[in-house]
Amino acid sequence: MNYRFLRAARAEHLDEVAFYENRLPGLGEDYLAEFEAVMARICATPDFYPSVGDPVIRKAALKRFPFHVIYRVEPRQIVILAIAHHRRRPAYWAGRTR
Repeated sequence: MNYRFLRAARAEHLDEVAFYENRLPGLGEDYLAEFEAVMARICATPDFYPSVGDPVIRKAALKRFPFHVIYRVEPRQIVILAIAHHRRRPAYWAGRTR
């Protein structure tokens, strides 16, 4: 299974890469590597992670970085709805689920 980003989620993702890379060279690359590892696990077993309200909306945590990948499971792909910080603005992404 493959994945795609909603436009807002892609912007969040790229903002985090830039933020971490600006803090410490190479840290943005570490974030990307962890993100890709999480996405590989999601694509392999999309229903493994806990649902968030709606059974097709799920979240998977990055281990080293304080973010969840919020995603929707569709028949042929995973749609990334948000890259959400663990503690900031809970459920701000809820309007993206439709």
